[in-house]
Amino acid sequence: MVWIRPTAATEESEVDGVGQRQEEFRQEQDYPRRWEADVVLSDGGTVHLRPIVEADADKLVAFHGRLSNRTRYYRYFGPYPRMSQRDVERFTRVDYVNRVALVALLGDDIVAVGRYDRLGEQQSAEVAFVVQDQHQGRGLGSILLEHLAAAARERGLRRFVAEVLAENSTMVRVFRDAGYQVSRAMEAGVVHLEFGIDPTEESVAVARAREQAAEARSVHNLLRPRSVAVIGASTDHAKIGHAVLTNLLTADFTGPVYPVNPEHRSVRGVRAYASVLDIPDEVDLAVVAIPAASVTGVLDDCLAKGVKALVIVSSGFSETGPDGREVEREMVRAARVHGMRVVGPNALGVVNTDSEFRLNASLAPQLPGRGRTGFFCQSGALGVAILATATERGLGLSTFVSAGNRADVSGNDLLQYWQTDPATDVVLLYLESFGNPRKFGRLARRLARSKPVVVVKSGRNAVRLGLAATSVQIDETSVQALFEQSGVIRVESVAQMFDTALLLAHQPLPQGDRVAIVGNSSALGMIAADVAQAQQLELACDPVDVGASAGPEEFAAAVRDAALRSDVDALVTVFAPPVAVPGTAYARALREALQEAGVARSKPVVTTFLAAEGVPDELVVPGPDGTTGKGSVPSYPSPERSVLALARVTRYAKWRAAPQGHFVRPPEIDEDRARSLVDGWLAAGVTALSDDEAVQLLGCYGIHVVPFRLVTGVEAAAAAAEELGYPVALKSASDQLRHRNDLVGVRLDLGNAQAVRAAYADIQQVSGLDEVYVQRMAPRGTSCVIDLTDDPSFGTLVSFGLSGVASELLGDKAYRALPLSDVDVSALVRAPRAAPLLAGYRGTEPADLAALEDLVLRVATLAEDLPEVRELALQPALASPTGAVVAGARVGLGASPAALDAGPRRLR
Repeated sequence: MVWIRPTAATEESEVDGVGQRQEEFRQEQDYPRRWEADVVLSDGGTVHLRPIVEADADKLVAFHGRLSNRTRYYRYFGPYPRMSQRDVERFTRVDYVNRVALVALLGDDIVAVGRYDRLGEQQSAEVAFVVQDQHQGRGLGSILLEHLAAAARERGLRRFVAEVLAENSTMVRVFRDAGYQVSRAMEAGVVHLEFGIDPTEESVAVARAREQAAEARSVHNLLRPRSVAVIGASTDHAKIGHAVLTNLLTADFTGPVYPVNPEHRSVRGVRAYASVLDIPDEVDLAVVAIPAASVTGVLDDCLAKGVKALVIVSSGFSETGPDGREVEREMVRAARVHGMRVVGPNALGVVNTDSEFRLNASLAPQLPGRGRTGFFCQSGALGVAILATATERGLGLSTFVSAGNRADVSGNDLLQYWQTDPATDVVLLYLESFGNPRKFGRLARRLARSKPVVVVKSGRNAVRLGLAATSVQIDETSVQALFEQSGVIRVESVAQMFDTALLLAHQPLPQGDRVAIVGNSSALGMIAADVAQAQQLELACDPVDVGASAGPEEFAAAVRDAALRSDVDALVTVFAPPVAVPGTAYARALREALQEAGVARSKPVVTTFLAAEGVPDELVVPGPDGTTGKGSVPSYPSPERSVLALARVTRYAKWRAAPQGHFVRPPEIDEDRARSLVDGWLAAGVTALSDDEAVQLLGCYGIHVVPFRLVTGVEAAAAAAEELGYPVALKSASDQLRHRNDLVGVRLDLGNAQAVRAAYADIQQVSGLDEVYVQRMAPRGTSCVIDLTDDPSFGTLVSFGLSGVASELLGDKAYRALPLSDVDVSALVRAPRAAPLLAGYRGTEPADLAALEDLVLRVATLAEDLPEVRELALQPALASPTGAVVAGARVGLGASPAALDAGPRRLR
């Protein structure tokens, strides 16, 4: 494999100062901990990435000694069998500004090194990598390139250069496949490469594709092991180690199971081993069921054994308090450094119903049948109930993960896995919290385009969580915005989740929202119709009532006729079987009628049979593998629940069929200048920007405030009006007066100096202040408010609403989570209930919605680029037929607490 040679100039000498940029970072030359990262490799294993330190000298020498002669030759263009002490010091002593080196650690060993050295005072640096031979081909080169490029951009660099031996095609491919625009030149058998390191659309797409493949592979290792060890397998029936082993054996796992118990030669008749190291064969998955204090001690053995994943069912970690939380963090850190992913601790476990594996590495004694639905949750107790409910409702599962404390493997990892899992068609999540909401939104949006995602999100109760009601409201707004943009089907309970999942798993998506209702009870039909209309479903016709005395054939004929109508997209059947005829006969007739009509794969059908035993079995269509197949008709206990499930699925189908949208950047944006301004203000302790500072920052994003002056005194006001040009507006310097709906602090359409003086006197009398704003009059339009709302968990939301008392009282604002696509922006400005006022309500001339969308997009782009902008309000933003202008702005800064979904790949 690989690797590139730095020039003698950068290898042999320290690079001197690079002017002002170096001074900016001089105070940061201590170890930059933010560059540390746990990363997933292409085979699903993990390594820990961090900057090199002088104490790594011995590790670096040992690493160099493990390299093959060929690898050393590719890296150094010569034999270079040993590192001199001088070279060791030079390689380990870096300034983290001009000379940066990152090491990848597996256990205590360095397995890869990447470095860059600035070329003089240029914005370029030479880059070099070397990977230990047995770890080549795991994607370490591309990961080191991503992280070095991110560090270099932070230090003001814009380009990397490298020299590669012509026969080293692997290294050339690393650069070529990274998505950068690479220029090449060859001389004397050496390829000279140059490329810009700013992210491109292609480089981001490449990184995310590799992230998906790597994280999916890590879950693949977890759910599809060839062998399982149970560390802590017990002969005591009351202990969890006994339960896990029993469940593995009872499920008839297809691979070998190895109990680990130092006190017994066998457990449940299976030979036991004193340590995982004593197992003679390979171990893919280890289930850990030993006390929390002993867990970290087994990690070295698991690393030495080559274990790929751990399921820790043991409790006694973060759920016990701060001390347990610290133990948990150390345990996860150690596992990742040792190359392993972890489910848990305090987990129920993992399940894979695939007949090739039949894996039940969990504490759940009974499993649902095999199906095509994947399920993730956190709580173990809830997981048991979920599995029992799935069995009761007849919903088969493909895979199931209950992650407990979710210290490592999270719902995001499962979304990556299910994206490409051919055995899973529907995804169910019960989430108590988000690890990285931004990443969840990105992954869910992508997955929901091909597979529906149904989510219960708990935590709305402010009292239970000990949170202020306002904090819960912000969180609730964020969650709802995130789910709406991502196409996630949100439900309120596990019961609603299964109602929705049964329809998604067994019926096709509707092509529209036109519904027909057929039944033998007018009362039940009206209930279903009322719920359908309340859920914005359209009735294709009045409910069809076949009458209480109708037989199975008559009922089936009415169902068939409704299903064959071209103006019907979905069918609801409601039925109360007569006493004389069993409900199963009607259910059987219903199923056969639908099959004869040939609509089983084109139109969804939901049904309610009241007080009828055995009906669900008659509605089942067997799948090719003996499980419940497509075309089975889900049966619900009430018409309300069946129609609500159909409405949720219809809204999802509408989202899925809508244009996907694109993430675009508006023209004429100066991100570099904006970043420099924000960094400077934060360094100076500025949190609330002045008017002039806000105008500067907004101007970097093409957001221009109508010209104004802040003046003191009546004559200054008149002079400012002359300078700006009439007509003008005068506004009080008091926010409380200026933004009142009665405009008591504002005077508009002032056409001459006399009017300005009179208005000044009025405002001064009301406010008691001498300062006023004088602003050129903007074109008349509808007054809107564009806000950035700070959420401590999600980061920033963009909100939009129309100004006015009614809108404020009703909370008529719409929200979207970053990042916003063009489709998101378009939906946002049309989402408030008052939005028709912008579109020509009652014959008025419509506003320029394209200009308004452009303004919102610029605000969203600013928020995406500058997460330190924690508060921004454009108020008012005036939308008129001639465009959209900003007449007032407020900007606040602060450190962003949210986990962003940007930068190089890392486990968060």
